[in-house]
Amino acid sequence: MTKQLAPADVEAGDARRSIREANVEAFLDAAERLLVREGAAGISTRQLAREAGQNHGLVHYYFGSVDELLLQTLERFTGRVLDRQRAMYGTDAPFAEKWRTAVGYIDDDLAAGYPKVWAELEALAWNRPELRDRLHDVSDRWRSLLRDALAEAIDEYGLDGTRFSAEAWATLVMQFNKGLLLERLLGFDRGHAELLAAIDRWLTSLEEGKP
Repeated sequence: MTKQLAPADVEAGDARRSIREANVEAFLDAAERLLVREGAAGISTRQLAREAGQNHGLVHYYFGSVDELLLQTLERFTGRVLDRQRAMYGTDAPFAEKWRTAVGYIDDDLAAGYPKVWAELEALAWNRPELRDRLHDVSDRWRSLLRDALAEAIDEYGLDGTRFSAEAWATLVMQFNKGLLLERLLGFDRGHAELLAAIDRWLTSLEEGKP
C-alpha cells in the first residue's frame, strides 16, 4: 500500500527543491560571470562561493567538482543560445533573412560572453581528455542545428546537395563562425566585414534567382 504524504511533507519537499534550485542557479550564474570576466584558469571553489554568495562546500555538494560546474555552465548557456537560434530558423522568413539575423547575433553573443565561455572550456579540454565528450556534445548540437537549417536552404534555393551536402555546409559555416568569433575575442577583425558582405551578396543573388 502506497503511503500518501501529508501536505506539510509535500510543502517541505517543495521548499527543499526550491532552495536547491536557487543555490544551483546562483552557482551557475556565478561561474558564467567568472568565465566571462576572468577565464577558467584558477577558478576555485572559494572564488565561486564568494561570487555566488554561498558556502564553498556547496560546490562539491551540488556539482561534485569545479569542472562539472563549469561544464554545466557552458551547457546551460548553449541551451539558451540554441533555443534562440531554433526559434529564428523555425520562422517562415527566407533563409537570406535568417542568415542576416544570425549575423546580427554575433555582437549580441560577444557582449553576453558566450563565445568566451565556450572557448575557455574548449581550452581546458585540450589538455583534459575527460572533459572532451561534453565539449563534443556542445559542438554536435550546434552542427545538427546548422545542418538542418542549411538543408532547408539547399531546397529553398535549388542548390545541388550532392556536390556540397548540408553536412558539409554546416561544417564550413561552423568553422568560419568560430574562427571569426575567436579573432573578435582577440580584438582582430580584418576582413570580417568584407567576408560577411560577400556572403550577403551571394545570398541576395540566390534569393533573386529562386526557382
